[in-house]
Amino acid sequence: MGGTQITIPNPPPLPSHLPDNVLDLAVQIERKNLPDNVRESLRAFQRAGCYIAASMIFLRDNVLLQDKLQVSHIKPRLLGHWGTCPGLILVWSHLNVLIRNHDLNMIYVIGPGHGAPAALASLWLEGSLERFYPGEYDRNATGLRNLITRFSVPGGFPSHINAETPGAIHEGGELGYALSVSFGAVMDNPDLIVTCVVGDGEAETGPTATAWHAIKYIDPKESGAVIPILHVNGFKISERTIFGCMDDKEIACLFSGYGYQVRIVEDLENIDDDLQSSLEWALVEIKKIQKAAREDNKPIVKPRWPMIVLRTPKGWTGPKEVEGQIIEGSFHSHQVPLPKAGSDEKQLQALDEWLSSYRISELLDDEGKPTEAITRVLPKAEKRLGQLKITYDPYIPLKLIDWKQFGVQKGVDESCMKSAGKFLDKLFQENPKTLRLFSPDELESNKLNAILDHTQRDFQWDEFSRAHGGRVIEVLSEHNCQGFMQGYTLTGRTALFPSYESFLGIVHTMMVQYSKFVKIAREVPWRGDLASINYIETSTWARQEHNGFSHQNPSFIGAVLNLKAEAARVYLPPDANCFLSTVHHVMDSKNKTNLIIGSKQPTAVYLSPAEAADHCRQGASIWHFASSSDPNSSAGESVQDPDVVLVGIGVEVTFEVIKAAELLRSIAPALKIRVVNVTDLMILIEESKHPHALAKAKFIEMFTADRPVLFNYHGYPTELQGLLFGREKAERMDVEGYQEEGSTTTPFDMMLRNRVSRFDVASWALKRGAERNAEVKNDLEGLLGDVDRRVKEVREFIGNEGKDPDDIYQLPKFE
Repeated sequence: MGGTQITIPNPPPLPSHLPDNVLDLAVQIERKNLPDNVRESLRAFQRAGCYIAASMIFLRDNVLLQDKLQVSHIKPRLLGHWGTCPGLILVWSHLNVLIRNHDLNMIYVIGPGHGAPAALASLWLEGSLERFYPGEYDRNATGLRNLITRFSVPGGFPSHINAETPGAIHEGGELGYALSVSFGAVMDNPDLIVTCVVGDGEAETGPTATAWHAIKYIDPKESGAVIPILHVNGFKISERTIFGCMDDKEIACLFSGYGYQVRIVEDLENIDDDLQSSLEWALVEIKKIQKAAREDNKPIVKPRWPMIVLRTPKGWTGPKEVEGQIIEGSFHSHQVPLPKAGSDEKQLQALDEWLSSYRISELLDDEGKPTEAITRVLPKAEKRLGQLKITYDPYIPLKLIDWKQFGVQKGVDESCMKSAGKFLDKLFQENPKTLRLFSPDELESNKLNAILDHTQRDFQWDEFSRAHGGRVIEVLSEHNCQGFMQGYTLTGRTALFPSYESFLGIVHTMMVQYSKFVKIAREVPWRGDLASINYIETSTWARQEHNGFSHQNPSFIGAVLNLKAEAARVYLPPDANCFLSTVHHVMDSKNKTNLIIGSKQPTAVYLSPAEAADHCRQGASIWHFASSSDPNSSAGESVQDPDVVLVGIGVEVTFEVIKAAELLRSIAPALKIRVVNVTDLMILIEESKHPHALAKAKFIEMFTADRPVLFNYHGYPTELQGLLFGREKAERMDVEGYQEEGSTTTPFDMMLRNRVSRFDVASWALKRGAERNAEVKNDLEGLLGDVDRRVKEVREFIGNEGKDPDDIYQLPKFE
């Protein structure tokens, strides 16, 4: 049996078995009739917007249909998504009226990212394209021609919303994140309302499913509000949607259970009256919730925030049927309804009839400008959806503090995270409205709980944390954390996202999508700076002794490394003081994607705060205290001509390098060793390929020109091998790192399993050092036997006792 065919447009959902009285959950309102002139303006805007959006997909010439449409007028490649556009334009037109009537600060987040034709058409009509692209997309015949003919061709706007789109704070290239981004944007923005359209296909995604809960993290005293609009047009690319197959009873039950008041808008004959009345109702409900929290000081417990479910046909106002195939109200209108318009006369004729139905000549004056019927309902310029300043130039720098006051004495064991928690606690106190932390349920586990000394969690459905202005949002959805961070950052503030190392990969593609948005934003002259997005990875693979193999995954490093050089930053500070210095740095950085990796467990502190600051500024340095001493130097400098270079990159693996140096000094004092630590991973990239890369001379000064080098690396070895490609005699450089070996075992057994232990490092150093050092070469077999004996003893101890030897993490000592 072949695939099923849609035999009627807009097929209704099968009836549910829910009792009819659950429809009482759906909000009923008194629908008010719009003034005739307002309704006329709304329809004029919608007609013009739909004409422009459709023309952008099809036309390369004759953009106002002043001549009979011909094949030569059709673009050779038809790109864009039509099906969602009419609904998006409908909402845009009504938001204009709402903003104008109430002088609102509003952002419109469009989940269906390929609805760019709808957004661009509306932006042209309201004059926002003219403001940001003067001389290109002015509100006249030339500007409109440029918009239509350049769409989805090189040099024009792409087929999806991106950072070149005025008013956009969300790209939508990957579905599922519009709602969480919207909620992040309104946090600490009490006067902001974000209207977010979620397509019913997008609503099937996991990230969207969990984002509906975001209302539970909005404190109406300190934050604005989101009006979610679930746009149910019934179809995806070639299949019906889940929500399109749910009846009103099922919809009302689902979203009422989430905590919303649900208003269903589906009266197509009176859609303008219905939708505008529903938006007015939503605004009244928002103001009621906010007034109780702000003015009456009696915040409503579990307020039911408003949302709208908008049912309109897929590809509404487009072709009804072509050659016996249903178009409007079916998946055939999802992308290009008439894909053969450039080669088939029947489809060309259908396109002519479709575009002509909008009567665009009635909506533009002789110069090609929108008529007064369209412009009279527009808000004042600075409040238009494409021109609100917070969407394009919002950055508010943090008030920084001196991190050194939280530094610790070198020569002790200290948790990087505990030190950072104390620093961040003070930073939150100094920035009570412009800094937030978004995290899965891991703050205590990751030893960052000092942050909670002077703030709280912000969970409005919890009687113990609601209405206290908490700066910490913990939700067991990495997607929500990422989306909140994006919305918060894109509207000018600064955020931090700490997580278990192994699970940051859940938001890998979200991070990439966001970084692409920022990359394009940096190329757009009218967009301002943004705070960087900042990740802290802790609970690393090296210390997952009770969780096991499932929690051992450092792959997020590679995800960041793949970004453009101007954006990617990966830091692996070796101790608590370096970690503090790095956190301080990233909280002040802009337009970057920062990843910091550290340990929550107490680990050795090698450098004083001043030394750590200098080390982090350089990104790497020779650690003379652990290297072989130069007998001719009275300043404790290391030898200038080492036999081998041992490099640690990462907390635990650096400790193993230092312990290897300690061991080698004891058993093979003739071996000349240089120890280097790298804290900024990007310095290793070949010069000119990254702004942080070491110059060739500096690289040789640190790593020598020809000596064997071992990098003991926290992540996957292939990542680092790729960074080193092109460096001086890279074949002399070996990389050891995480080898995808693990289990529920002890921390040191993890070092052994992945060949990054002090014994592995020492064995490598002896073998490679023997190539130059005759004394070591003569005793090599005995020395390696000594190391192997130590490995055997440790393995036996771990096997018998179920723990690491008590002295395995003693601080290294160098005489």
